[in-house]
Amino acid sequence: MSKNGMLVTFPERGDNIGNSAMSGDNPTSRPRRRPAGISLFRPGQSLPQPAMTLDLATGREIFSHAVPALHISPARVWDSLGPVQLSLDHLAGNGLFPVTSDDPAVAAFDQLRSHLLHGLGQKGWHRVAVTSPTHGCGKSFVATNLALSLARRPASRNVLIDLDLRRPRLADLLGIADAAPLEEFLTGEQPLESVFRRFGRTLALGLNGRPVEMASELLHSHETAEALAALQEQLDPEVILCDLPPALGTDDVLALTASLDAVLLVTDGTRTTPDEIRACERQFDGRLPLLGVVLNRAQDRASRRYAYGKG
Repeated sequence: MSKNGMLVTFPERGDNIGNSAMSGDNPTSRPRRRPAGISLFRPGQSLPQPAMTLDLATGREIFSHAVPALHISPARVWDSLGPVQLSLDHLAGNGLFPVTSDDPAVAAFDQLRSHLLHGLGQKGWHRVAVTSPTHGCGKSFVATNLALSLARRPASRNVLIDLDLRRPRLADLLGIADAAPLEEFLTGEQPLESVFRRFGRTLALGLNGRPVEMASELLHSHETAEALAALQEQLDPEVILCDLPPALGTDDVLALTASLDAVLLVTDGTRTTPDEIRACERQFDGRLPLLGVVLNRAQDRASRRYAYGKG
């Protein structure tokens, strides 16, 4: 179904939102957000500057010495992100797997992880949109489990960001009630370290606590492109997974074409039609490479035959 033939299937999973601890780092409460403009790495407002000399003809500043380039250490930025505490019971209730287990779904997501890393590594790509043809296919469920699978690799750095601005869901899936408005980062009102949080040492979370009314217009904006470019530069992650709205019915995925490298299409084995998949392929053709098609809620009981490592 995809251009490179990658097809990964997952067993039936519910989409319930559960309740109620697993810490990705030392369990702490969320640090107080810095006010706008106060950032360790990308100030949002002008700071006091020494007197300058201007060229009267052009109005430009005259520099007597070369201006040194600002070097940003991704490790320092990564450490500045406040660690987040997640509830193991809540994650399990939503079918999420922060640690490895014998569940067949874990093996399926780990296989998807390997396919994804191989495809991205061949092209030198990092930024992946996770979308679906229509609502209810489980794209957020797949994006989150894929991010957790990537994060289980030691010494890796990955980002999961909720860019479904119309109906943000990742914070609920992960059980985080106090997520900051992602819009404030995308517009430059708040710096990265005031909005993003860190699960363990390997996963940064860009969650969203508030829907955006003019979502498509914000995704089209130059400010959003700059914010996502700054995210790539400052964190230098191996993979950025962007949970985006369904591809059919809105232009939100296409609005971010310049800020993405490829797309992963999540389909529902009980409801998605071949025509809907072909419509998505036509939409992405010439704009975004299609890495593969993920078949969620697949009724494949034979998958248990391939379980390995059990007595």
